[in-house]
Amino acid sequence: MSHVDPTAEINLETVKSRTVKGIVALTQQYFGVYIITIVAYFFLGKFLNPVLFGIFGVVSAIINFLVYFSDIGLAASLIQKKEKITQEDLKTTFTVQQILVITLVVTVVAATSLIKRFYNLDQSSVYLLYALCFSFMMSSLKSIPSVILERHLKFEVIALSAIIETLVYNLVLVFLAWKGFGITSFTISVIARGIIGVTVLYLFQPWRPALQISLKSLKKLLVFGIPYQINTFIAVIKDDGLTLILGRVIGLGPLGILSWAQGWIQMPLRVVLDNVTRVTFPAFSRMQDDAKNLERSVTRSIFFITLLVFPTVTGIVILAPIVFQSIPKFGQWMPAVIPLAFLAVNVLFAAVTTQLTNLLNAIGKIKITSGLMVMWTALTWVFVPYLGSKYGVNGASIGYAIVGASSIVAILIARKYVNFSLTESTLKPLFASFIMAAVLLTLRNFLPVNLYSVLILTVVGAVAYFASIFVFVGMTIVEDIRKVGGIIIHRK
Repeated sequence: MSHVDPTAEINLETVKSRTVKGIVALTQQYFGVYIITIVAYFFLGKFLNPVLFGIFGVVSAIINFLVYFSDIGLAASLIQKKEKITQEDLKTTFTVQQILVITLVVTVVAATSLIKRFYNLDQSSVYLLYALCFSFMMSSLKSIPSVILERHLKFEVIALSAIIETLVYNLVLVFLAWKGFGITSFTISVIARGIIGVTVLYLFQPWRPALQISLKSLKKLLVFGIPYQINTFIAVIKDDGLTLILGRVIGLGPLGILSWAQGWIQMPLRVVLDNVTRVTFPAFSRMQDDAKNLERSVTRSIFFITLLVFPTVTGIVILAPIVFQSIPKFGQWMPAVIPLAFLAVNVLFAAVTTQLTNLLNAIGKIKITSGLMVMWTALTWVFVPYLGSKYGVNGASIGYAIVGASSIVAILIARKYVNFSLTESTLKPLFASFIMAAVLLTLRNFLPVNLYSVLILTVVGAVAYFASIFVFVGMTIVEDIRKVGGIIIHRK
């Protein structure tokens, strides 16, 4: 495997070519991650109870909350930077990040007793907290090799690393959960993931860590980095900060139900959206002076996301009740059925608006993104805890649906800067998903509750959806599939 020169640059034609190949490669390779995660979730649903998922959710949120302070936006600034990056840029980012990470880990360890009392955690949960701290440190070591690969749109390398990391994590987790290790299953698997992740990435993209701070480089990187990190901080407050509160408001058991529902309904979003935004952020950054190419790229990238996410989310909501009733020991997750439906609203909007905020960041409209994040955070903190305290896990999920619906504001704002086609990118996949839902809901009434029915509904739903898409989009969808197939077959 060839290694990338950290300071080399690529032209616009290469950007466009690698963007398409990167999206296809990531989605193709991360499909393996998707399958691994689904299988793991299946077994964990049998071996672990909602309370353990709640504990893992709270402890993970603590670390995710601290991750915000570990970077101050320098890595994103390296990716977005128009000019060539230098060794001083890389070394400065790495050094500052390590100083912050070590400081934060020491802070967590010092606050252990306070965290333990606040959530009434046992000692095994404390060990999980320490394991996540270790994983946090390992992850920080991966930032520079990841930046080098992302800047050069070498996402297939990152994808392969993620597959290996995910496979090790889930194999260890499921095996230990099966053996009855409980919360310790997460502890050991998190440590294994941290070690494997950093080892594999450095093998794929070697970089010699060095401690150096260039004030000139730091000042330039912070011009973009600080506004970007403010947005990240707001997102952390909105998501992980709220998780910390919900652990007290609705309890660890209901939080486990909510986390379980979020894990399933967000899975299509993570495997598709995360890959596309990761590729298109540096690509949009290179295209910010080419309005025509940018407009077309935004429309096509959102269409690619919604084409896959909309029907998958719809299918999960409709099939979940049958799946939970058909699998032994999955009856404990039936309370997640209603939250799944409301959380789906949030996911459907996120499939569009996350790419739009990614676009706004890439073209330097950080302040607008900050305003949107403030709006979503305020709405989340108003509706989710209040409705959660009144109606439990169902109320909290309704709150998330309300927040998702507010994303219409983001769509209207983004179109002022880039006139992408809402009909081509979003409405056609949405209408096709509605047709698929109508077919499945009708057919579901005539089938028994078992896994054979799930298989039948899955096949019929896929046929109904793609037939509808073909009617709405026409032969262009066939051409797109041919192009993607060619890339998969001939990709180097």
